[in-house]
Amino acid sequence: MERKKVLLVDDVELFVELEKTFFHRANVTLLVARNGAQAVEIARRERPDLIFMDLFMPVMDGDQACMRIKADPELAHIPIVMVTHGGREDYLQRCRKAGCDDVLLKPVNRHKFTAVASRYLGLQERRAPRVPVRLQVRYGNGPEKELTDFSINLSTGGLFLVTDHPLPVDTELRLSFVFPDRNRPVVARARVAWINDDDERVKPELPTGMGVQFVDLSLDDLRAIRAFVRRQLMEEMDN
Repeated sequence: MERKKVLLVDDVELFVELEKTFFHRANVTLLVARNGAQAVEIARRERPDLIFMDLFMPVMDGDQACMRIKADPELAHIPIVMVTHGGREDYLQRCRKAGCDDVLLKPVNRHKFTAVASRYLGLQERRAPRVPVRLQVRYGNGPEKELTDFSINLSTGGLFLVTDHPLPVDTELRLSFVFPDRNRPVVARARVAWINDDDERVKPELPTGMGVQFVDLSLDDLRAIRAFVRRQLMEEMDN
């Protein structure tokens, strides 16, 4: 099968690294641009099959780059998905006026991102590698109360938290945990993606608890999770 080319355009390295994890093991070649001018240049040279374009960037904003690409008869067919922060109608208007094909809101949701990519590329979503691990996780959805439970698995996209009292789906959380070989905790904004309880047993093989999706975390913490998962996978292969 021919490899697809996807161009990721964002001046913030964290967002680029997060978006890269969404394509883990997918049959794509990832290209990166740090501003709109670079995006136009790479689009002309590489002819990507799909572009994810941030709205606000140095040198040239994403909507300007989008308009230039769409104005070129040889590039106009390339789907462009604009990515911007939600809550501002004027931001959304700028994206629409630029002629983009779709809009995603930050913080980028993994499932929405991969659904858009699948729609334009015909790719099947492949989950990030998940490794079994028991970690003490502190979490809460407000400053007044912090809970502590344990994970039983982990990936770059999230973890499964064992708890007798799962929170409702889409509950926003702030969580932290520490790897055995790292003194500084990983801290993330997250959301409850799904729950396992007596009324809703999504995965019967897992205990009562909730699947938690990382929504936002630092680049250092993302790299720490990725390195830990990689080490665990290598140990499993050696055994």
